[in-house]
Amino acid sequence: MKILHTSDWHLGRTLYGRKRYDEFEAFLDWLGQIIEAESVDVLLVAGDIFDTAAPSNRAQALYYQFLCRIAGSSCRHVVVIAGNHDSPSFLDAPRELLKALSVHVVGAAADDPQQEVIVLHDRDGRPELIACAVPYLRDRDIRLVEAGESPASKEQKLVEGIRRHYEVVGEAASAVRATLGGDIPIVGMGHLFTAGGQTIEGDGVRELYVGSLAHITAAIFPDCFDYVALGHLHVPQKVGGHEHIRYSGSPLPMGFGEARQQKSVCLIDFDGCQPKIRTLDIPCFQALCRFSGDWEALATGIAKLVDDNSNAWLEINYDGEDVISDLRQRLETAIEGSNLEILRIRNNRIVERALGRMREDETLDDLDVFDVFQRCLDAHDIATDQRELLQNAYHETVMSLQEESDAN
Repeated sequence: MKILHTSDWHLGRTLYGRKRYDEFEAFLDWLGQIIEAESVDVLLVAGDIFDTAAPSNRAQALYYQFLCRIAGSSCRHVVVIAGNHDSPSFLDAPRELLKALSVHVVGAAADDPQQEVIVLHDRDGRPELIACAVPYLRDRDIRLVEAGESPASKEQKLVEGIRRHYEVVGEAASAVRATLGGDIPIVGMGHLFTAGGQTIEGDGVRELYVGSLAHITAAIFPDCFDYVALGHLHVPQKVGGHEHIRYSGSPLPMGFGEARQQKSVCLIDFDGCQPKIRTLDIPCFQALCRFSGDWEALATGIAKLVDDNSNAWLEINYDGEDVISDLRQRLETAIEGSNLEILRIRNNRIVERALGRMREDETLDDLDVFDVFQRCLDAHDIATDQRELLQNAYHETVMSLQEESDAN
């Protein structure tokens, strides 16, 4: 039996205002071809299917058209869990209808975690896989808020809540396997940030649980899980050195920081309960290039791309000593007549302004809500001993608002 693990599609995401639907469509077409070519039996999508809780009509169309295509392929089952970018209620709304296509969706954490245990059957009706489909666990799903509790107590409850949730799901899955008999593999799924996880600047990965990241380790996953399919981190990686616990990573570079990263999906071939794991490289559907340096370095890099007839999207960071007031005009002249497109220019020689840090060509699109708050702290010279308390309170407020928005 073959399983394909992917995550973090972020359908509908833009890059500095540039829509990327052609890339998403090309990826999903490639994924469908791989499923056919590799005779994949089960597809696992570990969260962040969409980039926002209210995806565009085109993003929704890509999602549902892909699911219909897979339903008519060799793939017998699709298991989808919600990520922190997804709306649980939006994903769950067509759940019963999608089940007719053998697409199993878990958008929100169940009141009884045992309901997240899904038994998948082969074409002859025999059980072939037990999927523990644990979606992104929101704060309210895993701990009770108590007045006057300390930040340390909140962190401890978060970690313990996540661990306990997986423990209950694992116990339920083990009981099901014992009842069914046979050598049936158990696959865990999750959307979270584990300790030591690798991220890249500009990848858009949100911090999930304030202060507790260093404590969420691979140990929270029960020993009965023969493979763990994770989402949230965009860099393909193993967790804690364990071969069978992996992030598949995002299929597209979500920002210029990921431009040189090889994207991939995980293909798991089960022989009984023993997984054989390999990664399949995803083609680059739209080249991204980041250039930094003085004018000579920028001009040389761009000239090479022009000579190569590249259609790359560019991010330009000017770090030269000379002040160039007409930088944008020079760059536009350099790419004139080519297929290159400049999405962002940062002129680091322009005098800093706005909160003491914002640059001439920098906009709020370049910052997230946490960057803005950090710069406010810097601008007002907040004492170091007060910063951690303020940052924790601010992060908790922002995440609470995000959860309420997702719920609506």
